[in-house]
Amino acid sequence: MSFKISAVYRGDEQVELTHENTGSKLVTDLPPDNGGKGRTFSPTDLAAASVASCVLTIMAKMAERDGVRFEGASFEIEKHMQENPRRIAKLTGVITLPPGLDARDRERLAAAVKACPVSRSLHPDIKLEFEIR
Repeated sequence: MSFKISAVYRGDEQVELTHENTGSKLVTDLPPDNGGKGRTFSPTDLAAASVASCVLTIMAKMAERDGVRFEGASFEIEKHMQENPRRIAKLTGVITLPPGLDARDRERLAAAVKACPVSRSLHPDIKLEFEIR
């Protein structure tokens, strides 16, 4: 399966992205730590956001399949950059599962971190350190 995302430079260090199938749009901006204004997500912010969204989506699908209530789950992710070469060095964060899950459900949902295709697509040098609460 494939589809396109169109990217157009709008000027003023911003790029507009358009999802081919839906027409949904996002705008990225150059981050302050790289000389930009940081008015919205940077491209590397989107990489971190993609991991969080992917993990929660997979967890939600697993919970739905197993008849487990998942509303209210959250993932607070933090991106750590490095210089020379400039890249994401590490993603850390806390995944908070809904209250009332038993140990078996929590363990199965935790497996979603490793099942996420976005995480699997990252360079192996990028460290992923997530706590599940």
